[in-house]
Amino acid sequence: MAYDEGLAERIRERLGTDPRIAEKRMFGGIAFLFQGNMAVGVTGDDLMVRVGPDATDAALARPGARIFDMTGRPMRGWVVIAGEAVAEDDALSAWVEDGQAFAASLPPK
Repeated sequence: MAYDEGLAERIRERLGTDPRIAEKRMFGGIAFLFQGNMAVGVTGDDLMVRVGPDATDAALARPGARIFDMTGRPMRGWVVIAGEAVAEDDALSAWVEDGQAFAASLPPK
C-alpha cells in the first residue's frame, strides 16, 4: 500500500533534524520513531499517532480520529486521523507533538 508522501514530508518538517528521530517502513506506510518508540506515521492518506492508553478517549473526541485497527483487534493507545483532518498545519502539528510527547515518555529502545 502506498502512503501519502506529502503528509510524510510535512511530518519531517515538524520533527526537524532531531537525531533521536528515525524513519522506518511499517504498517504499509512509514513510521517516525523517537528513541526507537513509534510516535507518528502515515498509512495511506491517514496519520497514525501513538497517544498512549490514558489519552485514547480524549484523542478519539478530536476531529477525524478513530481507533487504530488494522487486524480486527483495536489497539488502545493508538489512533488514526483522517488525512483531511490534518490538512491544516496547526492540526498536524498538534498531533505530531502529542505522538512525540508520548514516545518521549517511554524508555529508549
